[in-house]
Amino acid sequence: MTVPATGNPQPTSYDVIVVGGGSSGAALAARLAADPELQVALIEAGPADTQDRVLDIRRWWDLLGSDLDFDYAIEPQARGNGGIRHSRARVLGGCSSHNSCIAFPPPQQDLASWEALGATGWDHVTLGPAIQGVLDTVHLEVPSDPNPFVDAVLEACADAGLPTVDFASWDLTPGAGRFRLNVADGIRQSSSVAYLHPLEDLPANLHLLLDTPVSRVVVEDGAAVGIQTADGLLRAEREVVLCAGAIDSPRLLLLSGIGPADHLRSVGVELVHALPGVGAHLLDHPEGVVNYAATRAMPASLQSWEIGVFADTSGLGVPDLMLHVGSEVFDLHTADHGYPSAEHGFAFTPNVPHARSEGTVRLRSSDPGVRPSIDFAYFTDPDGYDERVMVDGVELAREIAAQAPLRDWVDRELSPGSNVTDRAALSEYVRRTANTVYHPAGTCRMGAADDPGAVVDPQLRVRGIERLRIADASIFPTMTTVNPNLTCMAVGERAAQLLRT
Repeated sequence: MTVPATGNPQPTSYDVIVVGGGSSGAALAARLAADPELQVALIEAGPADTQDRVLDIRRWWDLLGSDLDFDYAIEPQARGNGGIRHSRARVLGGCSSHNSCIAFPPPQQDLASWEALGATGWDHVTLGPAIQGVLDTVHLEVPSDPNPFVDAVLEACADAGLPTVDFASWDLTPGAGRFRLNVADGIRQSSSVAYLHPLEDLPANLHLLLDTPVSRVVVEDGAAVGIQTADGLLRAEREVVLCAGAIDSPRLLLLSGIGPADHLRSVGVELVHALPGVGAHLLDHPEGVVNYAATRAMPASLQSWEIGVFADTSGLGVPDLMLHVGSEVFDLHTADHGYPSAEHGFAFTPNVPHARSEGTVRLRSSDPGVRPSIDFAYFTDPDGYDERVMVDGVELAREIAAQAPLRDWVDRELSPGSNVTDRAALSEYVRRTANTVYHPAGTCRMGAADDPGAVVDPQLRVRGIERLRIADASIFPTMTTVNPNLTCMAVGERAAQLLRT
């Protein structure tokens, strides 16, 4: 735990305890602490985010698999790549201190689908003030340095029927554009940087406890009364809010005896409250890759991934395919399968924005120190939708690369290789070498009162347990079409509004 400058020990009782100092938790804690009468504890399992390797966006890739990463392995996959490691940050700011800072507001159509699924009050109008609170707090910018590769990609996309669009809009349409990044002069603007820094100037009523893992929520008489840490019980006089993310929020609920009864009994956890949806409905953005060797050295780029492409492959008028375009060869999983790499190259990484395969987060043991079982069940949706969209993405990447503005940049296709054209073969390649965009969500999903699979209601209250809420990507009813980091911050903003009412 951190200790105040006076040398006095931290208190052991607060009004509100926020578990997880990540994208949602930092925003939530800062907004709550704006009320000087409210004593707020922000609990973070990792250290402060003030290190250069965290703040310098150019070094984001070095954080994956580092000591600041929980680096979760996943279960073997029947139809996907079981070698994927899911990076989950162990540092203040959470994954906003760990990612490539691609920044999107939640699209209107995504929020409309949330409300249609029972998340009343989460439409873009009602959520608008929370989203605007993020946009007013977190500095965003579009890299402005001249980049002929970026220009060539956007021109090639336009020639392929995908016009250049502005990603600042809350209404997402098919097209290609330059990403906005939550960066200022090369320094990441994570939730912690934007909402909490400078740490030495935090308000006196906001208590930041670093390097403090939480083992469970303490429930008495059907209400959350605090959390258990290695240093003892911390009590919450009003509420506990879990903001530990789509893997660790359900893990903490399960360790606390809240979840599917049969599963909890099977791992020796005493049942406190049966809630079958906990740890179910695990979503992600599964990702493939088409790599190219380039005919020349690639121009310098702030974080190497500056372009996004959205396409409508189903003819419904809204994007159902996204490609990130990077000015480097992305051979994280292709190299292991013998595909060549190159010093100079670029990559298209198609992903499925609304993948229909759903996985689970489960305990292996009642011991909090044992890592959970994480099964994304990639590419197992019964209709083959995820597989179809991914293969469409490979074919679209090739179509863009073949356009005149980009053709001169292409030396050769490294993976899967231009000789691989059969859709079944492309599917096998994509699934075998798949990656993730590191966007797990949905494991404590929000829904209506009569939804048996919902874990929280639209006020983010855990069903059946008083004084306990969840505010992070685990509450997503469906996955966002876009990179969800700003949406997570908006969840924190919205949670603060709900706690104040």
